[in-house]
Amino acid sequence: RRGETKKPRPLSRFSAGRLAHVVSPMFGSGGAVTVPRNFRLLEELEKGEKGVGDGTVSYGLSDSEDILMSHWTGTIIGPPGTVFDCRIYTLQIECGERYPQEPPQVRFLTSVVMSGVDGNGNIAIENWTGRSTLESLLTDIRRQMALPCNRKLPQPPEGTMY
Repeated sequence: RRGETKKPRPLSRFSAGRLAHVVSPMFGSGGAVTVPRNFRLLEELEKGEKGVGDGTVSYGLSDSEDILMSHWTGTIIGPPGTVFDCRIYTLQIECGERYPQEPPQVRFLTSVVMSGVDGNGNIAIENWTGRSTLESLLTDIRRQMALPCNRKLPQPPEGTMY
């Protein structure tokens, strides 16, 4: 009716049961919050684009049009005092549907000889947890390059790719 003011509608109330289907996928066992895959990858992309850290590892999307954020490229600068020193290593990183609960598939594109890397550049990832990140993974690979078992292994000529 004209001239009458409308009464404000009461706010809707949500019961826990009505929100369970929205909230429950975000909680893992024990009530710990699990960040959805895309939120996590957006956070990592932002961090990678800012270039945080000491600059010895970097990462970003291989294709800026990759809306699923599955295909990444990583770079590692070889640690000093090793056969990897002054070399730049490029890696291909694939984050699957279950990332970060499951580790990404990681493969060197630049030829390298070191423990934990097969003849095609595929890396055996150990000690992955849902809190691991692409940065921590690349930093760990760089740390493994400096281990006594790897630091003096003969390497393919610089620039050799798989």
